[in-house]
Amino acid sequence: MTKLLLSVHVLVAILTVGSITVAASMFPRHALRAFGGERPGGRPEGIGTAVLLHRICCGYALAGVAVPVFGIATGAQLGVLTDAWLIVSLVLTTIAAALLGLAVLPGQRRLLALAEDAAGEQEARPVAARLTMLTGVFNVLWAVVVVLMIVRPGSTTSA
Repeated sequence: MTKLLLSVHVLVAILTVGSITVAASMFPRHALRAFGGERPGGRPEGIGTAVLLHRICCGYALAGVAVPVFGIATGAQLGVLTDAWLIVSLVLTTIAAALLGLAVLPGQRRLLALAEDAAGEQEARPVAARLTMLTGVFNVLWAVVVVLMIVRPGSTTSA
């Protein structure tokens, strides 16, 4: 059962967090392209890609809830729920999730709203820069969690 839980945990983490990481990193650049001009249909250039990337982030954020659920179940099976590396990983995961839900996704929505408003270009650049920074912090948090999951300092199950 432990191997199944761990396999699902890792697969869901790769699919969801990996997708969010890539889509969120690409989003600001594509959203800013919307200020470069309009297509013949009247819709800003690049806005379709930005909308798609935002949808990917939102959808996979919801599915990503399964990552800590299966992680906790795996930790319970292994008897490591009180190990420091797992607790730190859970805290960092919570911070990353809060950052995504409270800053990155709203920042993406704000940038999309500015892209729809022709006068929003001046305001868009600082929003995009902040969003890029927040996405980078989100990505670093997940990288640290991955390292903790591999290294597991102090764990009795460490290889």
